[in-house]
Amino acid sequence: MRSWSDDNPKAQLMQRKRTAIVHAAREAFLDTGYAETSMHRIAAAAGVSIKTVYRHFDGKDELFSAVIQDACSAPEVPHEEHADLPWFTEPPQVALPMAGVDYLRRVLSPTELALYRVVTRDAPRFPELGHRYRQVMELRVHVLGRYLSRWAPSQGWKVADPRSTASTFVAMLGRDLFEDALHGVREPDDKEIAGRARVAADQLMTLLESGVG
Repeated sequence: MRSWSDDNPKAQLMQRKRTAIVHAAREAFLDTGYAETSMHRIAAAAGVSIKTVYRHFDGKDELFSAVIQDACSAPEVPHEEHADLPWFTEPPQVALPMAGVDYLRRVLSPTELALYRVVTRDAPRFPELGHRYRQVMELRVHVLGRYLSRWAPSQGWKVADPRSTASTFVAMLGRDLFEDALHGVREPDDKEIAGRARVAADQLMTLLESGVG
């Protein structure tokens, strides 16, 4: 697809069409699932031609990946400084609880939970679906890992595997809360989310300060 400068009217039109396609696809996937959603249905709902859909996306799996990225506010590629994350430049005592709250609010949002249900339902028939979902989720772990690596020298942490340590933090955050929300048992409120983020941050700091990382 031809590249245009950001201020070019053509580029703005293309971006509006892409956004409309992604939003139409999200509603269709949530309504009937991945397997039963056709690209023609998405094109019709977005008000564009099927040719336009394929001009932006090679196939349904790539489009689903874009839907996840949009719903999860995940970048298509990891940013170096993550200026869009207010906690990324803060010291660990401040940043980790903030990062925990941010993570939980996103992963427990109704849209993300619904998309996760779509993935678990249809991935056995479409393995690429699970792969795409995992790729997007890994970006969050990547960002947390970069943060830990950035602060390790000044904090005296020995972080041999930043991704593994970040995954440990994510597991601490989601324990029970994600499963309860996913299965409709209960919906954690802001107070519980903040409390869990603080406890998980304290636990991670203890591990890091004891040399387990």
